[in-house]
Amino acid sequence: MSRLALVTGGVRGIGSAIARALQADGYRVAVTYHGNETAADNFRKETGISAYKWDVADYEACAQGVAKVVGDFGAPVEILVNNAGITNDCMFHKMAPEQWRSVIDTDLVSCFNMTRGVIGPMRDANFGRVINIASINAQKGQAGQVNYCAAKSGIIGFTKALALESASRGITVNAVAPGYIATDMVAAVPPEVLAKIVAQIPVGRLGHAEEIAGLVRYLASDGAAFVTGATFTANGGQYLT
Repeated sequence: MSRLALVTGGVRGIGSAIARALQADGYRVAVTYHGNETAADNFRKETGISAYKWDVADYEACAQGVAKVVGDFGAPVEILVNNAGITNDCMFHKMAPEQWRSVIDTDLVSCFNMTRGVIGPMRDANFGRVINIASINAQKGQAGQVNYCAAKSGIIGFTKALALESASRGITVNAVAPGYIATDMVAAVPPEVLAKIVAQIPVGRLGHAEEIAGLVRYLASDGAAFVTGATFTANGGQYLT
């Protein structure tokens, strides 16, 4: 029986591309979403992939949601992709507590909420893949995104520590740090600002969600069993680590 992969924030953008790529590789796939019913319905119709609605910032909702997925598929989650994320940009001296918390909870705390629910069975099975989606801005910083950069930087630290704890149990934990990708989130950037961003990317264009999905499908594979605790940058050369 093929392995079960769960992708958070999986009905649009990078998450959707990851889910489709894993499905094409023969995995059984489920995704989560939070608010966009139209996108979820369209995704289900196009892919046949099961999409479950819950808030990844809510620990109990994650525990119940994972249990529902496991029950529906009759198998544990063996590959978890923590992709769900939001932005709520504001200069720090004007940032309200709710702007800070919403991003930290959705982007970083969700990694704890989701991974906590699947790590036990992975350890029991001596196999697992946890793949966390970080960001170029976790590495270089970005004015107006103190909340987002803090959350995404936290994901990289989370990845390294959990990788050390999990390596002896056959579980790999890695992060992917995309640069600017042609998604709805980036499309919301004013055109004149986006033009300046693209001018800073040596390859001269935005990335494609499928290019990020290609990294994830490698990290999910058996061929990546010796790779853990790593952060893979995919930013067109905009920031070199």
